Amino acid sequence: MESAVFQATLASEGYAEIVTVERAADGFLALHAHPFEAKALILAGEITLQIGAIEKRYKVGEVFHLLANQSHSEQYGPEGVRYLVGRK
Repeated sequence: MESAVFQATLASEGYAEIVTVERAADGFLALHAHPFEAKALILAGEITLQIGAIEKRYKVGEVFHLLANQSHSEQYGPEGVRYLVGRK
């Protein structure tokens, strides 16, 4: 999915805040949660999210979705990750 199309989709779904996030190579965030719902498009690199017992890797062009207050951990690939994310 192209960035412009994704941004239009986010806007139509009520995501008022749209930002680009970059994380360093081989970094991670331990178990945590955000007070907002998030939907993100991977622009570069990769990220692995673990939610409960389920672990899934997302690569360029793929979209992940997290509910508000959903506990998860994050692991970034050898090139790090850059993603466009809408928050609401």
